[in-house]
Amino acid sequence: MNDLKRLVRTIPDYPKPGIMFRDVTTLLGDPQGFKATIAQMTEPYRTKPIDAVAGIEARGFILGGAVADRLGCGFIPIRKKGKLPWKTIGEEYSLEYGVDVIEIHEDAIKKGERILIIDDLIATGGTAEAAVKLVTRTGGHVIGAAFIVDLPELGGAKKLKALGIDCHALMAFDGH
Repeated sequence: MNDLKRLVRTIPDYPKPGIMFRDVTTLLGDPQGFKATIAQMTEPYRTKPIDAVAGIEARGFILGGAVADRLGCGFIPIRKKGKLPWKTIGEEYSLEYGVDVIEIHEDAIKKGERILIIDDLIATGGTAEAAVKLVTRTGGHVIGAAFIVDLPELGGAKKLKALGIDCHALMAFDGH
């Protein structure tokens, strides 16, 4: 775990002063680090019945596709508003500076399908909570959510756990 944590680059004062941005692109660019990350993200769900992995744009696509391959299931992209070519449903979530929307295709999930949500980082949990709501609205059942990084001081993982969602993160960083 410490080896993986050392591969995450910290960029101070990005995107604004006082923020310590945790950049996982350096981890993803390391062949052994990437392979170990996917293995560790997959492990808690290896024996659970999962029909599809839903990856949140954009790093969730990279991670989610690899996890879906390891689990032998399908992949569902969760994208920013206006990026999917078919009929969609959307869910708003709050940002520090306003509101944004994520969407999935309205036919992406069949009723009762078991879905694992994947993204690179959980901070306040707004995007992940919106993803949970989208999956639930389509009739899917969220089996869990997995992330590389948790920023526990911002409370996102606690928010998901309060919704009854099993939340797994490979590492945590103090601060924002």
